[in-house]
Amino acid sequence: MRTAVVIGTGLVGTSAALALAGRGIRVHLVDRDASSAGTAAALGAGTEEAPDGPVDLAIIAVPPAYTASVLADAMRDGVARGYLDVASVKGGPRRELEALGVDLTPYIGTHPMAGKERSGPLAATADLFEGRPWVLTPTRDTDTEVLNLALELVALCRAVPVVMDADAHDRAVALVSHTPQLISSMVAARLEEADETAVRLCGQGIRDVTRIAASDPRMWVEILSANPGPVADVLAGVATDLDETVRALRGLQSADEDERRAGTEGIEGVLRRGNAGRVRVPGKHGAAPASYEIVAVLISDRPGELARIFADAGLAGVNIEDVRIEHATGQQAGLVQLMVEPSAAPVLSAALGDRGWSIRP
Repeated sequence: MRTAVVIGTGLVGTSAALALAGRGIRVHLVDRDASSAGTAAALGAGTEEAPDGPVDLAIIAVPPAYTASVLADAMRDGVARGYLDVASVKGGPRRELEALGVDLTPYIGTHPMAGKERSGPLAATADLFEGRPWVLTPTRDTDTEVLNLALELVALCRAVPVVMDADAHDRAVALVSHTPQLISSMVAARLEEADETAVRLCGQGIRDVTRIAASDPRMWVEILSANPGPVADVLAGVATDLDETVRALRGLQSADEDERRAGTEGIEGVLRRGNAGRVRVPGKHGAAPASYEIVAVLISDRPGELARIFADAGLAGVNIEDVRIEHATGQQAGLVQLMVEPSAAPVLSAALGDRGWSIRP
């Protein structure tokens, strides 16, 4: 691949363009919002100039509702040898293209499983896709050259290719992406009218659950409108669990011993099922999830403190597998949770303690 055109210069389109441009590909940028394309070009994602002729690959990075029509127009205009889209749903756009009577041999549907709460070209980064799954949904009609172009794009973006059926992809993202977004928003919505005293008690748990609730509602309406059935199916299952959990909690309030016992069993059941599901979530680098020990360290909110604690961990010969920060309410301090291999936890605790850090149990 030597040339590409990116149609749609939002977060995903601009990030792909940055990755390609950074690896020597000449990228042409197109967007109905000229300021968005201009911003992407100013970031080094490519040029706003039109290509002299057909490019090697056209990347369609527009909302799902417009994906099929933009693809059809680009294919009829012959802007590229191969075409792919990066929409978060795959079955719908393909069926729309079939209905439009477009030749689909030069097309493949794809979906990079990466994103941010923020949207637009200013949120884009060249490393957005590194190490992330990038789903490809070829069919028997897909030309081998187009599949190879898609695989080359994935490699240039340093993502991990995953081949799936389009409808299976849509059911999967309903479970692991679209439903979590809605549930996060529903939990965050409970905070809107909450008493200020309650809100001030927010800790890391509520921050973890509501992080993605900061996403752009307009963008998510477009995504969910393209995949409503599978998401509704998953939510129906969650609703059943919620009803059973509510009944179990009411049972815990009962004066009847049998009802309290049933309530305890119900709550324990849903928590254990949650444990079982959580361990299936891939761990570091997509490997099987690992069990880490936490070394909790009190840290002040001053420049360079995190760098210093990481440097001290390095001097102790300990690799930090993951890190979380819980900020203290009303204080310029926080608790850094350093996740390490179990055998390294006592070594790190001792080393940091010797260097003056306050280790918390």
